[in-house]
Amino acid sequence: MAVDYGSREERWSLAGATALVTGGSKGIGHAMVEELAGFGARVHTCSRNAAELEECRRRWEEKNLQVTVSVCDVSIRGSREKLMETVRETFNGKLDILVLPPFLNISLLEIPLDGLHTEQNE
Repeated sequence: MAVDYGSREERWSLAGATALVTGGSKGIGHAMVEELAGFGARVHTCSRNAAELEECRRRWEEKNLQVTVSVCDVSIRGSREKLMETVRETFNGKLDILVLPPFLNISLLEIPLDGLHTEQNE
């Protein structure tokens, strides 16, 4: 006997959540942006390619997805620091989900998170 769990939207909600997805203009990163935003999360993504990123941003806007974008080369420390500052400002210091597609060749420990504010039991 099959169990009816309802629609995807009824089972899952990320309303109110915030997410950063690097490399969101194509591939796994792009798919993650669409899925997270599709479940209601506010998503910020970045890419090195400004033209591709703008085209994606336009399509997400047409789909009424809450996605902001910025050009960033995450292989460059200064660029990552600027990205984290942008994310901190965009989400008022709240970041719930961090997605780093597997093609990145940097350690999570190299990403400057000290600018993000977290509080437990809010």
